[in-house]
Order: sequence, then structure tokens, then C-alpha cells
Amino acid sequence: MNLRALTRGDAAVAGAAVLLFIASFLPYWTVSCAGRYCGPDASQNAWSTELFPILPSIYLLGIAAAVLILVQRFQGPGAANRQVLGLRLDQWGIAFAVAALWTSIWALGGGFNGAGISHGFGAWLGLISLIVLAGAAAASPLVPALKAPLVTDRPAVPYQGGYPMPGQPGHPGAPGQPGQYGYPAQGHDPAFGAQPAGGYGYPGAGQPQPGQPGQPVAGQPQDAGVPAPQPTPAAPQPAAPAADFQPFWFAVPAPRQLAPKDNPAGAPVGEVVPGTWYLAVEQRGAALVAQLPDGTHGVLGDTSGIQRG
Repeated sequence: MNLRALTRGDAAVAGAAVLLFIASFLPYWTVSCAGRYCGPDASQNAWSTELFPILPSIYLLGIAAAVLILVQRFQGPGAANRQVLGLRLDQWGIAFAVAALWTSIWALGGGFNGAGISHGFGAWLGLISLIVLAGAAAASPLVPALKAPLVTDRPAVPYQGGYPMPGQPGHPGAPGQPGQYGYPAQGHDPAFGAQPAGGYGYPGAGQPQPGQPGQPVAGQPQDAGVPAPQPTPAAPQPAAPAADFQPFWFAVPAPRQLAPKDNPAGAPVGEVVPGTWYLAVEQRGAALVAQLPDGTHGVLGDTSGIQRG
């Protein structure tokens, strides 16, 4: 059962089915009269045998339509090509919902003829429920508001070990606090680890040190004709993160692979899927470094169509 596959349109279908089930127990026909022939059983609901086939052709058919649509959604994308007699389950559900609505409209135009006899609240509530059910079932694949997922996994706060949100201490770009990691404490020399100039065993400022390039060493011959060694070309490094970047939550419209953070050409280290919010911790050109819920970092090269949180 995949709850993440449910949409707002599916929730409307389920709610309409519940109302339709309640309407089946409310009076379908009401009798307004006075006298000894009008008893408490004058009004009848859809479960009465005298109103057959109102119950199976309207109420039960509409409930069956909602069940077929929700079963198709619960199965997820794997059932997209699964068919029964040439149609998917949700397509059968839409057809049943329209058929139940059509029968309900025609049933309101017929029935008993007599003074004080009219359709009750159960008949009208059933009609309204079928209008909502058939409309939501047919419009869900077309209307963006109904296609939106009903359940999302966006966390309220960053999980343990994640990056801080914008504005929190420690966030890239936030002002540093004295005494924190990466910032010198008050009264401390910023040149941490620097050697004292002119101290014991250290040459003073401007004095050459033995072994430095360009300085002769006593007792060694000078190789004037030997060319200096050329530096080896360094391997290409990943693009540097943007200086003014601030972490943000985002969601993707389709599943996408994450490349290794230190080797964008390597094998994927994870995958981001729709319906879940992820934290972007760095930006490298057009790519983003995303953090998965388990703490894994990966490079998302395709950022087209993402939704910022």
C-alpha cells in the first residue's frame, strides 16, 4: 500500500464515497400526511426492497467506483499498465461513477405519484455525492491542484547531522561568533600556528632558510645548467560552491540520480524522488549538492523544474 501515491483528487473521491454510503440510510422517499394511515414507516431509504434497484444501481455502484479508483492508486506506478478487460481499474471506476450519476439523475424524475410524496434528503445527498465523486475522478488527471500529492515527507526541522537552516548560527554566510570553531577567540592571535619571527631556532624576517628554492646550500655544488623541475598538472577539481549560497529545501518532479560529491562522473550514490523534500547544502554552478535523509551527500546535475520549499 503506497500512501504517497494518493492525491487530493483521490481524497475527494474517498470523501464522496463516505457521504454516498451515509445517504443510502437516509430517507429516499418521504410521505407528508396526517391520519392513521401515515405511520413511522412511511419514509423509506435505499435499502428498502420496494425501491429495488435504486440501491445497487446508484449507491453501491458509486461506492464500487471509488474503491476501484483508490485500489489503482494504492498499487502505485507499477500498476499503470495493468488492465482488466482492456481498461485500468481507475478507468473502470470513472465509468462506474458516471453511470451511477446518470442513473441518479433519471431516478429523481420518476417514482411514486401522489400528494405528499417526494424525494427525501437521502436522494439529494446521494446526487451531490455522485457529482463530487464523478467530477473528482475525471478531473484528477487534468487539474494540477487535484494531482498534488496528499502526503509529503518534508521535515519541519533539519534532521540530526544536517546543515542549519538560513539565519541559524553556523549557517554559511552567517556572522561568526568569537570563540566558535573557525573563528579566533578574543585576545588570540589570528595567525594561529605561526612561528615567532626571530625566535630561537628560527630565522628573522627577510632571512633565507636552508633548503628554500633559489638559496644555495653550503658544501653542495651549483647545477647552473640543470633546468628546474616543472610542476605536475593538478587533477581537475569540482566546481567551488557559490559564496552567497544559502541552504534550502527542494523537491523534484521526477526521480533523479545523485552523483558522488567528490567525483561527479562516478557511479550514483543515491536517488531523489517526488513527494519528498531534500536539503540543498551547496551549489556548484547549475548543479546542487543534496543531502539525503540518511546523511549521504550527492551532486544533483539536473535541477530543471525543482520546487523550492
